[in-house]
Amino acid sequence: MALTLAEKILQEHIVSDACSETEFKKGTPIARGADIAIKIDQTLTQDATGTMAYLQFETIGIPRVKTEVSVSYIDHNTLQTDYKNMDDHRYLQTVAAKYGLYFSRAGNGICHQAHLERFGKPGKTLLGSDSHTPTGGGIGMIAIGAGGLDVAVAMGGGAFHTPMPKIFGVELTGQLKKGVSAKDIILEVLRRESVKGGVGAIYEYYGDGVATLTVPQRATVTNMGAELGATTSIFPSDESTKRFLESMGRGEDWTEQKADEGAVYDKVIKINLSELQPLAACPHSPDAVQPIANLAGKPITQVAIGSCTNSSLDDLESVAAIVKGKHIAPGVEAGIAPGSRATLLMADKAGILGDLIAAGFRILESACGPCIGMGFAPNSEGVSLRTFNRNFKGRSGTADANVYLVSPETAAASAITGVFTDATTLQYDDPAYTTGVRLSLLNGGDKRLSLKQVQDFATDSGMLIPPLAQKDASQVEILRGPNIKPCPPCRETADSLTFPVLLKAGDNVSTDDIMPAGTKVLPFRSNVPEISKFTYERLDAHFYERAKETDFGGCFVVGAENFGQGSSREHAALGPMYLGVRAVIVKSFARIHKANLINYNIIPITFANPADYDKIAVGDTLTLNNITKSLKDGTPFEITVKGSNGEIKIEGVNDLAKRSRDILLAGGLAAYTRKGGN
Repeated sequence: MALTLAEKILQEHIVSDACSETEFKKGTPIARGADIAIKIDQTLTQDATGTMAYLQFETIGIPRVKTEVSVSYIDHNTLQTDYKNMDDHRYLQTVAAKYGLYFSRAGNGICHQAHLERFGKPGKTLLGSDSHTPTGGGIGMIAIGAGGLDVAVAMGGGAFHTPMPKIFGVELTGQLKKGVSAKDIILEVLRRESVKGGVGAIYEYYGDGVATLTVPQRATVTNMGAELGATTSIFPSDESTKRFLESMGRGEDWTEQKADEGAVYDKVIKINLSELQPLAACPHSPDAVQPIANLAGKPITQVAIGSCTNSSLDDLESVAAIVKGKHIAPGVEAGIAPGSRATLLMADKAGILGDLIAAGFRILESACGPCIGMGFAPNSEGVSLRTFNRNFKGRSGTADANVYLVSPETAAASAITGVFTDATTLQYDDPAYTTGVRLSLLNGGDKRLSLKQVQDFATDSGMLIPPLAQKDASQVEILRGPNIKPCPPCRETADSLTFPVLLKAGDNVSTDDIMPAGTKVLPFRSNVPEISKFTYERLDAHFYERAKETDFGGCFVVGAENFGQGSSREHAALGPMYLGVRAVIVKSFARIHKANLINYNIIPITFANPADYDKIAVGDTLTLNNITKSLKDGTPFEITVKGSNGEIKIEGVNDLAKRSRDILLAGGLAAYTRKGGN
């Protein structure tokens, strides 16, 4: 039977003895929604999630990681205003040395781009403690974002469990015209599908248009596919992939990866690249998409180019082609952050960096920076055009800023005009025919960068520390600064819970709303008691104080659709767990947040009748009855509500896989793993 590419890779990685509920037969499509367990070949972490992940890994008691490749990246908390972030970096470096990981030092680049350049392999599986790990799908991997605890288990050799996703096919035809880019492809998908349209699905790209896209362009699409709520996105591995890997000095890592002829998708989306126009995601959601033509002429105050979505050499080259010989408009501040050290060095050698500096761009660190509110914040009420992947309110670091997500071409055109500008209306030289550095066209143009030069930059390991031999690793002392605290234990499972509702939230609550990022909060990622003080503060500034009034003894949270969208940060479950949240009851969950709640023994429940959401108010008392029976048998959750509407009984959907129910019965994933659970 013909299989999609995603199905083929997943089937090659099935750990059959861990799939207790799934009948598996190779070559036959797996039932959608069935619990599958897959072997993980590679893992990555970054410093905002890594410290807690490795604290958890230490408790597993395994002397060395069991994956083919595991990498600890420093790319988030690089603003060192005091000792906390640097102490985390020293901890992470010594953990990497002791347990057999590569360590990517601060300045080496953003984890997703650096991993694509240095370690990504077609046909492999990658699990990362960052929601944009699906970037690896641009090179033909099954790359999935998850909570840090799931990654710790995978590093220890454990399988990764997930409901088998639906596979949505995206057929690309035609070719992008000048001034339109890969960012406009994914914005078009978001316009059609919404930020919750991909929950429980993989987006698989195919069609004649795929061959026209470079790997960095494909990675832009798969990276921002996370905003669909998707499990991951994937492109085939073809001749373009081969050229990319050869340019990175890793031609031997290439394998062809493609769907079978006649593969059947659960849904097909058709996009003619030739008909696409420049688009923008308007404040404050990645799916609030409009044509740039509708916004043309609107004044802007800031442009930021970079992030793991759009900071490749392809992107920088396109920007330089538009701004060369021009200057940033008065009243506009512009910054650009190359995605990796290799990209920065290549941009310098090719003359791109000089063109950007001459135009007036500030060159920012090769790190996440402004995307997570870590510097380069907009002015008050500013209009900021960013080539990033998220524009949730306040994420930029400025609460009242209006952030638009656009392509590098749109950002560059607007930076020099001072207003929203459609790059297709400008006259400029197409970079594919001038510098010749675009990785799919290395042998064309004037060869300002030779293939050998690109390979030398890409393989320079000066900022990448390889794993120590095990005999040397055993002598390493792990360094722990005073801000690094052990992960608090989960609350014990109870058969009945009676607590007040301390928060009622609306649709599309993000993990930024639950646990913010930014300069004030991120330094406490390794200190749960401190970071918990920021829990839900964007939804209710007094939540911590009201939870404290209960002595953190217990409470419930109620939400609406797509609760927990956005970042994979498990602190959005750790903080609530520490403050006593015992269950979250919503209309629907985002995938990673739901998994993180389970990992930390917070019961995720969806309303059997969505209208019951309106029957609950903050301050009402809820009782969950017969929890043990529900978790053992998979029966619905029984909920009694006492409040302004008197006493009513409602039902909660129990759609949890058996393993998830067993984790909750055990008291969370760490306890489940210690008890021998798969």
